Amino acid sequence: MTGLAKVTVIGGGLAGCEAAYQALKRGLKVTILEMKPKRFSPAHRLGGLAELVCSNSFKSTGLENASGLLKEEMRLLGSLVIMAGEATKVPAGLSLAVDREAFSVFTTDKLISMGAEIIRQEVSELPDISGPVIIATGPLTSDGFAPVVARLVGRESLYFYDAVAPIVYRESINMSVAWEASRYGKGGSDFINCPLGKPEYDRFVAELIAADIAPSHGFDAMPLFEGCLPVEALARRGPETLAFGPMKPVGLLDPRTGERPHAVVQLRRDNAIGTLYNMVGFQTRLSYGGQERVFRMIPGLENAEFARLGKLHRNTYIDSPGIILNTCQLAANPMIFFAGQVIGVEGYLESSVSGLVAGINAARLVKGLPLVCPPISTITGALLDYVSSTESRPLQPMNANFGLLPQLAIRFKNSRDKKQAFSKRALDNLLSWLHETLETSAII
Repeated sequence: MTGLAKVTVIGGGLAGCEAAYQALKRGLKVTILEMKPKRFSPAHRLGGLAELVCSNSFKSTGLENASGLLKEEMRLLGSLVIMAGEATKVPAGLSLAVDREAFSVFTTDKLISMGAEIIRQEVSELPDISGPVIIATGPLTSDGFAPVVARLVGRESLYFYDAVAPIVYRESINMSVAWEASRYGKGGSDFINCPLGKPEYDRFVAELIAADIAPSHGFDAMPLFEGCLPVEALARRGPETLAFGPMKPVGLLDPRTGERPHAVVQLRRDNAIGTLYNMVGFQTRLSYGGQERVFRMIPGLENAEFARLGKLHRNTYIDSPGIILNTCQLAANPMIFFAGQVIGVEGYLESSVSGLVAGINAARLVKGLPLVCPPISTITGALLDYVSSTESRPLQPMNANFGLLPQLAIRFKNSRDKKQAFSKRALDNLLSWLHETLETSAII
């Protein structure tokens, strides 16, 4: 080693925890600076690390899906987030969904058991230390630390605004109207479905559009991320937008009629004991009163009691190309790394895998080894390549998707075969890369 033996991680979200775990696993000392519970962001409520906010789902597990491929890559890379997810999962069909509180507890306990030092304080300046610093303050970087980020990157950060969906108590759902089923019967009865006929749907959309928006302190003019638009914003795009989007009824038959409804609201289990259900695709910035009134118009939710109502919160990210390298280093200062949604990735897994790469590279920097990034044929490598070098400006937050990967040389009869070929190539190349970089110890 070069004499540096400590990594400091600023931020205890998924990316920060993943970064800390990777550094700890490689023999380094790690300090995590986390402002909770002394101070909470507008979207957080748990005192533990690795709190899930927008959803409890890590999406599909299938390798014909980019999210499923990313999970498998992370498993091969020895991810703490995947380990915690498997340990705390709840039924969710073909998706990996977790009990939020159990996930946070598992992750926090694991890091403490490995010797991580956790200091509960809000950071307003970079720590005065000699080792690598990983900034993983997430999309909700505090007002006190945001100016530090702006100074480090040499330009103003970009901002967008994101919304979280309501959570309903299971016992308040009218199951004489709603029913349990997954689309096309896949994955068992892991969702609760609330059906709407055409007249009910039309009234619901009209009231949704007309409902009051929560005061936003001038935020309305700020851009929203296309992949997580508020449900009322989608409704304004056209009368049938929701019926072809989050409320699409395909693959579902109302057991009362034997017919497919005009639209369906799906609720997904949010905790292991099944007492809480998340309204799928219903992230919103309506006022609390507006949410209670309009969402109770949905058949089956007439008497719904809400454990959490939706709300808007600020998301901060860097215009990363030319500023952040695909190794997650700050180009202007190799001792500083950035990870998580602050670099312009979007989603829990995408955030986590950037923390994973940052943690690996912080450890390699300490040990005097060359820094690395997985091959661009993997979702991990392609995603980090995109946010660090895309010519599309300004940078827009990016999810895992097969469109990021280099094209295959052969043609396929159907999309499923092509996606599976993408996944096979990615996993084969990742295994080769792990051996070439001597990172084989990452494999669980």
